Amino acid sequence: MKQHIGSVALVVRDYDEAIAYYTQVLGFALLEDAARGAGKRWVRVAPPGARETSLLLAQASGEAQQARVGDQTGGRVGFFLHTDDFARDFAAMSARGVRFKEAPRTEAYGTVAVFEDLYGNRWDLLELHQ
Repeated sequence: MKQHIGSVALVVRDYDEAIAYYTQVLGFALLEDAARGAGKRWVRVAPPGARETSLLLAQASGEAQQARVGDQTGGRVGFFLHTDDFARDFAAMSARGVRFKEAPRTEAYGTVAVFEDLYGNRWDLLELHQ
């Protein structure tokens, strides 16, 4: 048997704002943007080279969802962007205005730095040691 996670929902304030950030600032590819009626859309983005997992950008609907935008994981790092070249991606992302919360550091498992997306969700940029 083979299974994989296809998408992970990320609650966002606005579809177009989120698409612009994830594609222009983080360099993700827009995989799908399809109308679903009643103002809803099916929007998926993924980092370059991603084969299986994508982010499903889900526009907040109602007060409860709007309150979760930017805080889906209670302030913890909730998303992990793996890279094959930390220095390259750290420099490129910094140049495009990504807000890193710390300087890069080396851990037993790899090189990492925490950044926040446009909503304040915390991410690790991570190059694992081989």
